[in-house]
Amino acid sequence: MLTREGTPVAGFVDAVLAFPTVLFSFLLVVVVGYWLLVLTGVLDIGEDADADATGGLLASVGLGGLPSVIVLSLLVALAWFGSLAGGVLLDQAGFTAATRTLLSVLVLLLAAGVAWLLTRLLVVPLRRLFPAGSEASRHSFVGRFCVIRTGQVTRDFGQAEVTAEDGSSALVQVRQTGTEQLRAGSTAVIYEYEPDGEFFWVTSTELA
Repeated sequence: MLTREGTPVAGFVDAVLAFPTVLFSFLLVVVVGYWLLVLTGVLDIGEDADADATGGLLASVGLGGLPSVIVLSLLVALAWFGSLAGGVLLDQAGFTAATRTLLSVLVLLLAAGVAWLLTRLLVVPLRRLFPAGSEASRHSFVGRFCVIRTGQVTRDFGQAEVTAEDGSSALVQVRQTGTEQLRAGSTAVIYEYEPDGEFFWVTSTELA
């Protein structure tokens, strides 16, 4: 009778279902299932997905500018791979059960941290595939109020949520030239669009 015991397949399954990889394994199943539904046409990716609460949270940690589902998929996949690799190394090292448990928590944190870093690096070039509307629609945001979604806004960094005339909202890149403290949750007004950098200049409503 054939059995999987002692085979590479059995080892892989054990690694996938071991802590900490198992935490990301279930999330990865959800992610794969979602993208299968997208590929079959059952679901569609909304380009304004980042304007929701999840998108605002992702933007606050430097992962905005893409549909939330894409960012979350990258995070889960990279964290799963990192935790799997770390878990295999721990098994091969032959630590005691107690030591392995403690080190597994460290692997979990490292896998999550590295996944965030790599996702942030990938988000930058991918943003070009998901522009926040056409040139004309971007100019229509000028004069509108927006809510800052990043920890701060500088001359080189910042994102905000703006609502269009039709009620739809979008997460856009914003910059400021002043010294006012624009932080997450602050309200600002958009006064100019910069086509070269594809971002908006904003200023605090207290100064507008």
